[in-house]
Amino acid sequence: MSRIIATAAIRGAHSYVAQAEADLGQALAEFGPTKKIAFPNTAYFLPLALALTGLEVRTLADAQRVVGYARSLLPPPPDSRRWLPYLGPALDAGVATLLAQEVSEALKYTRGWEPEAPWLGFTDDAILRTQGIKLVDGRMPGFAACVGALPTVEEAVELARSLQERSILVFMASHTRGRSMAEQLAEGGVEMGWDVFLVPYGKETSAAVYALNFAARAAMTFGGIKPGTPDAARKILLYNKERVFAFVLALGADFDPGQNGQQLLTDEKYATAAGAINFGFPVVADVPIPQILPRGICTYEHVVSGVPRDKIVHKAVEVRGLKIKVAKIPIPVPYGAGFEGERVRKENLHVEFGGKYSTSFELLRARPMDAVEDGKIEVIGPDIDQVQEGGAMPLGVVVEVAGRNLKEDFEPVLERRIHHFISCISGVMHMGQRDIPWIRISKDTFRKGFRLKHYGEVLVAKFHDEFSAIVDKVQVKIFTDQAQVNDLLREAKEVYRKRDERIMGLRDEDVDRFYSCVLCQSYAPNHVCIVTPQRLGLCGAYTWLDCAASFEMDAHGPNQPVTKGETLDEVNGIFGGVNEYVTRASRGNLSQVSMYSIMSDPQTSCGCFEVIVAVVPEANGVILVNREYLGPTPLGLTFSNLAGEIGGGNQMPGFLGIGKLYITSEKFISAEGGIRRVVWMPKMLLEEIRERLTARLRQIGEEDLIDKIATEEDATTSEQLVEFLARVGHPALAMEALV
Repeated sequence: MSRIIATAAIRGAHSYVAQAEADLGQALAEFGPTKKIAFPNTAYFLPLALALTGLEVRTLADAQRVVGYARSLLPPPPDSRRWLPYLGPALDAGVATLLAQEVSEALKYTRGWEPEAPWLGFTDDAILRTQGIKLVDGRMPGFAACVGALPTVEEAVELARSLQERSILVFMASHTRGRSMAEQLAEGGVEMGWDVFLVPYGKETSAAVYALNFAARAAMTFGGIKPGTPDAARKILLYNKERVFAFVLALGADFDPGQNGQQLLTDEKYATAAGAINFGFPVVADVPIPQILPRGICTYEHVVSGVPRDKIVHKAVEVRGLKIKVAKIPIPVPYGAGFEGERVRKENLHVEFGGKYSTSFELLRARPMDAVEDGKIEVIGPDIDQVQEGGAMPLGVVVEVAGRNLKEDFEPVLERRIHHFISCISGVMHMGQRDIPWIRISKDTFRKGFRLKHYGEVLVAKFHDEFSAIVDKVQVKIFTDQAQVNDLLREAKEVYRKRDERIMGLRDEDVDRFYSCVLCQSYAPNHVCIVTPQRLGLCGAYTWLDCAASFEMDAHGPNQPVTKGETLDEVNGIFGGVNEYVTRASRGNLSQVSMYSIMSDPQTSCGCFEVIVAVVPEANGVILVNREYLGPTPLGLTFSNLAGEIGGGNQMPGFLGIGKLYITSEKFISAEGGIRRVVWMPKMLLEEIRERLTARLRQIGEEDLIDKIATEEDATTSEQLVEFLARVGHPALAMEALV
């Protein structure tokens, strides 16, 4: 612990213990040792004394034992001992402080004291049970003990609102140069009380002890820890560290900053902070006091200081590791699962992004903690109120997340959830992912005030809500300027490529389980993706490794392990365990799925596929058509026409929705001959996969096949296609008949 903090905390503890001794001595002289001492309406006597010492304090004589124990914990005064670079002495001083403060505060009630507005004093057990259960079930993610005051009333109100918005309970105590935060809120017309999560305990620093004995009682009440039993004190402190996510906000300087590192807070505040650290509650200050950054008693840092006031809540949430749950997303339209899968028809369209109308992409990146400002949303370019009704705009959505437990492997898993989150907005349709999303916003939703900022609000709220175990910060950048979208899209595609390369080399035969993906059942209730090492999800966003990461993040989520079970057909890739799973997950719509065939029980498709594979009987082969290609195909149908035929979760022999990476997999329709069956694809797709395709063809000794695959420049009808294939000698013409 910093020498300055340790010295000040020990001095402050000596002061508090001396004060408690004086207060108790005076009470003994007036009332005698048998006089009762108690807080109102509690079964826990003096709660901190009970929790930390096991003593049931009923009388002033009992209180003497507590104060004596506090005295025994005190390290020698700092000026009479050599300072040592560890926490122990200051932490002992912190416990002594809390015990002494509790006795002094309880003696007020012995003398008949009652708190005056706005102060509330001790929290009785009835309120503890009502409010404390919210800490247990997650409705209240934690509490903030605000010690001191802000420079202005406006800043005090802003801080209170920021904490309230996160459902964080606010305890207020102490003052800064005679001014308290609670008094500032009263001046600002802010309602205070338990119902609004703003609890003003008292103006003295010692009133902060009420927050700590609240925490101690939470452990005894909800943690089932019986005080006085062996190791009970340790268990109570650990319960608070692990279950009661509290922190201290030390606000304002008590002294003008001096030279040579003069302290800015009183000894009493340092001593109280040391007491809180015993519970695993870190201290975050807006003034530049010495910091204690190494981990130890607290989960992360112990003392973080000099934090700008407009960022202090974000920092405290990060340092304490709070997991914020958003009860209501601040958007002007309803949000919920009931809107997932909602379609926006052309007649009710205000604006659309992507599809065949404009450029769009979505990218999620994991960033360092200090590179992400939690909750920040930027709209770069024109908003949707600057487009002609029914028109189209480019859209680039970049979500940056940070977390102490976040892995880079989780990026694509989180990115894919953008589809689910946005789909739940009333009047917003979302399909696709990566660089092929198609989004529509309805006229009604626009008229209610929905703008792109709200798009970001949803993403920030839902990533916090559903991935609180790994995501601590979220910021969103939304681009609608065409040039910027184009530049960022090139960067995004490079990220997608590197992600795809991670799975190379792993074979289906190397694993005993595949993974499911049912994210798209909102649009196709009977559709089930089975993802294998050599066959990624048809959306192109989830590989086998991504699904494994998703399951690691959420064991009850959309990606479940599927045991392969008995191999029923090695060529077609039919497995007993897979059949059992898809039968159950498709609600009986499917009974058998082939992993490697397009003709025999092929996998189903939803609508988010990157590429459609379709058999051309006349050519005895298959064509590939990607979503970005808008022209005709040799089947006489466009991508949109084909998509409308094969989506919806039904098996369609001869048709398949796939991810682009699957094209060059060894398992690509291997039951029918694999890549040798490909006879046509748009030139843009050919160029996009050329490098991987060349490597795959070299692997099978068919290097010249790449020049035998037709594009729209060679054929747009089946007749033209067959003529081209015959001229170049494509091997598909000599293979076993598909149909």
